[in-house]
Amino acid sequence: MSIAYQLFANIRNWSLLKRVLLIIAVCVFAASSFLFLTPPGENIRLFLAKTVITTQHRDWAWIFVGAQKRDVLVTEMQSITEINAEERQNLSAVNYQQGRKIENLIKVEDISGKLWKGKKMYVYDPTTIRVVVPATQGQGERITAMVERTGAVAGVNGGGFDDPEGLGNGFAPIGAIISGGNILFTDQDSSIQQHIVGFTKDGTLIIGKYSLNELLDLKVSEAVSFYPRVIANGKPLITSGDGGWGRAPRTAVGQKADGTVIFIVIDGRQTSSVGATLKEVQDLFLEDEVINAGFLDGGASSEMVVNKELITKPSSRYGERRLPSAFLVFDNPAKVEVKNIWQGLKTIDPGGSYDHPEFLKEMADKKNNASKSTAKPSTTPSITPSITPSTTPSTIPSSSPSSVPSSTPGITPKPGAVNEPTVSDKPASATPKPTMDPKTNTVPSSSPAVNGSKTEAPAAQSPVPTSSIKPSSTPAASPGGAGAAPSPTPTA
Repeated sequence: MSIAYQLFANIRNWSLLKRVLLIIAVCVFAASSFLFLTPPGENIRLFLAKTVITTQHRDWAWIFVGAQKRDVLVTEMQSITEINAEERQNLSAVNYQQGRKIENLIKVEDISGKLWKGKKMYVYDPTTIRVVVPATQGQGERITAMVERTGAVAGVNGGGFDDPEGLGNGFAPIGAIISGGNILFTDQDSSIQQHIVGFTKDGTLIIGKYSLNELLDLKVSEAVSFYPRVIANGKPLITSGDGGWGRAPRTAVGQKADGTVIFIVIDGRQTSSVGATLKEVQDLFLEDEVINAGFLDGGASSEMVVNKELITKPSSRYGERRLPSAFLVFDNPAKVEVKNIWQGLKTIDPGGSYDHPEFLKEMADKKNNASKSTAKPSTTPSITPSITPSTTPSTIPSSSPSSVPSSTPGITPKPGAVNEPTVSDKPASATPKPTMDPKTNTVPSSSPAVNGSKTEAPAAQSPVPTSSIKPSSTPAASPGGAGAAPSPTPTA
């Protein structure tokens, strides 16, 4: 007891800095012991690792579970996603309600949970939903701009895209994009299955792994690529745990048996809304008796626009992102014309820090602020040197302070250099385009990332030009547009 008392007495005599450092050391030791030596701590580390894996920085998950366990988790998550995408839908399960009034086209509600806030939009006529793409080649388009340009009633973000450093231009999709029955973009052979979220001409929601040939047979008219699927034919696919992808901003879509489509957008990575797990979103759909549901691109891409107004809060510090596709709702969808902006392109530049306007402006502002805060050297000496030679040798000290300054003014040191991040003025790489015949130029399948950027995708994507996918007895040998698939990795 006396030893403990003596130790406490010594600590009381320590300086404030020493006591603060001691408290920090004790807290770190206690937290580390809890996280690495207790079962609850292990569960927390697994949850954090899965959350990081679904971002663009999945490699950092090793901090919580180690590199080997991280790789095991990635494999498990991908395996579950592939298995859940295989079951075929019962298309006859949807019975559409007819004769709805135009003013009852959509309804938007606020939703919230313990750690998140978001919006839920009901679309009562699924045939009013169209896939829309940017109007300009070389860059994606913000959804507010798409809605205003096309006269849409509302919209949410669509499929994923290649997103270097989280600063992509939104013009390099991953997977497939179909609008109005035309294949606008695909990076796979027409016989290779890829993750699809789309609608048939009659308005039935299609979610799962399908090839372009299968989509043609099903008369799918609107589609993008993304995953995972969480409800199939009325059956929830996440039966234990939280789905394994941690918390993040989410965009998801589901359909009820009466044909009503429900879009859900959850804000995330903010103090007021951390984000939702996959199971939390699945349970929201189950409350509405949804029979098929899955996710669209998430992360910083997640957003919902109604009547030209952004009603959710994107997690990107730059606000709305430029995107390659969106699901928009129209009063008269038949009049909407969506042009193939990828048609004829031989390469697709995904962009990056070198051409991201907001990032470049941010770097320029930082550089200017650093320059202003750095003191400038004086160009005029503070004391004017005398032009009259001193009568007293400079080596003999004066008995009184000298009133004659030195003939040589002091040298003012130069201000320190400001280190700023350098930005490459050239793109790292462009996306090559394959030959017109997909059968002779098959590209390995890539899966969309969880939050909106490419995950474990091939080094290069190849858009395949294509035209229409109108049903015929013999599938077209080569589609007429260019195409790509999404990425639910999440964005970091």
